[in-house]
Amino acid sequence: MSMATKQRSPARGFTGWHMVAVMGLFFGTIISVNLVMAWNASRSWSGLVVENTYVASQQFNGKVAEGRAFQASGIKGRLTTAPGAIRYVLTRNGEPERQIHKVIAVLKRPVEEHEDLRVELEPRGEGAFVLTEKLKAGQWIAAMTAMAGDAVAHRQTIRFIAEGLDK
Repeated sequence: MSMATKQRSPARGFTGWHMVAVMGLFFGTIISVNLVMAWNASRSWSGLVVENTYVASQQFNGKVAEGRAFQASGIKGRLTTAPGAIRYVLTRNGEPERQIHKVIAVLKRPVEEHEDLRVELEPRGEGAFVLTEKLKAGQWIAAMTAMAGDAVAHRQTIRFIAEGLDK
């Protein structure tokens, strides 16, 4: 009986070229992901919060004092949304606020500027104001300013979600 012997090819080990390929794939993946993320970040939001940070810092204490004065006045605003309507109701110590005759809203998207709008809400009874403009569905920030004559009586910023208002 003769036994046929098979010849084995020499074992190929992990060479330097294999290491170069592994390192290239690893760092190529990392760099590719970073480039895609940087491109998306630069196109989605400018990052601008205020035009001039120095001026904003100088106005900070005044805005804090104004906010405390509004809080001490007892006026509270409540924004409610329903499909096709946004309603803002002002009360003072639980009663409808009768001195406010005009409410102006600056509606902004949290991360974009191209859809921002400034609207005046229509009065609907004592202390109630309604937005007649239709908004696209999604998140919004409403900077509400209530006026009593020519004076600002109340300011409030509210973040809300408009669902189905654009249908």
